Amino acid sequence: MSSGPPRTTPHASTRAVILDVIRAAGTISRVGIATATGMTGATVSTVVRGLIDDGLVVETGRAESTGGKRRVLLQLDPAARFAVGIHLDQAGVTYALTDLSGAVVARTSRPGPGSATAAEVVAEMAAEAATLVTGAGIDRTRLLGFGLVFPGPLAPAGVTPPSMRQWLEYPLGEELRRVTGLPVLVENDAAAAALGELWSGGAGTSATFAAVYMGTGIGAGLLVNGLTFRGTSGNTGEVGHVCLDLDGPECWCGARGCLEALAGPAAVVARARADGRLARAAGLRHTSVAADFGAVSRAARRGDAAAVALLERSARYVAVGVRTLANVMDLEAVVLTGPSFAIAGASYVPAIREELARAFFARAVHVPDVRLSRAAATAPAIGGAAMVLQSELVPLHDGLRLPGPLDVPEPPLIAPA
Repeated sequence: MSSGPPRTTPHASTRAVILDVIRAAGTISRVGIATATGMTGATVSTVVRGLIDDGLVVETGRAESTGGKRRVLLQLDPAARFAVGIHLDQAGVTYALTDLSGAVVARTSRPGPGSATAAEVVAEMAAEAATLVTGAGIDRTRLLGFGLVFPGPLAPAGVTPPSMRQWLEYPLGEELRRVTGLPVLVENDAAAAALGELWSGGAGTSATFAAVYMGTGIGAGLLVNGLTFRGTSGNTGEVGHVCLDLDGPECWCGARGCLEALAGPAAVVARARADGRLARAAGLRHTSVAADFGAVSRAARRGDAAAVALLERSARYVAVGVRTLANVMDLEAVVLTGPSFAIAGASYVPAIREELARAFFARAVHVPDVRLSRAAATAPAIGGAAMVLQSELVPLHDGLRLPGPLDVPEPPLIAPA
């Protein structure tokens, strides 16, 4: 059972913390909110009345009675507000429209930007997002904004992912905001995926967890007591650049022997392409790392021994990288997410669990739970939308935390004398 953080830390406002407690609980009474937050009943009633007036919260029946008057239950009105997350990657662009609860209302994917200019891609993203919202029948006035996520590293003036060097220093977020007229938040894909797991409940009640992300590269988003741990420049969690071999291959980051260079999807694909028989058997097209990694994964599921061996080798390295991260952060849980884990997660989960059970430093006390995301392929886009929901509706002061699913029981009803 998770010890979890206490649930009484205030957010940027009383309204924010109460709305967030309702989100985290699913359904809860006014008395339950007071118990969870330590606020007075009068304060809770006043704030809840305002949330109902604004259409964010609805009354949804009554709790079971144990002898007294049944308490009215509250929950978010999922259709009150919406947000769009956009995951921009060289392999493709994924859009997710979520409601206030973080549930996906609509999603779509489009081919990667290819040789298009940044300005062309911004215009296309704005048009695709508008089509998604209109197609779902959503009133645009209920749209809070956009969360734009992409591979790191992040730079203050723009993005510098290695696969998009032609867009160096281009202010994608600012340009999307100008074109759409709505707020735009920018984040790297791994950190966004971690927040998405928290918002949608994929992280359970874990106080400290990592979303280890594998697309064409490897990274991790870290949440500590429900807050994204961003570091100085927003580039924490780069587990793909942990050195596992001092004399290993040179990585694009400038170091040698990085996990990503040794065992990331590009390394798996390079080895598969060098094996003529496997390349033919798997149907490698040599068009993109993402496509060929998917082909190797499918060959492994069919039982091709060479494909199985490549993924097992990669999984052993990734497991050591995850163990290193778990040791440093003393993680309670690890969620595997991203398109490559969506395709090949079955080859990685057992290896990571075995490594943590065997060699995690604090294993005598606890072993981090390892699970595959329920939405691994679209997690960054969902997380992008979650960023907007959090920022606009439940803003936090620096250093404060966002509750996860609440486990505070409803206070017992006392029958009248």
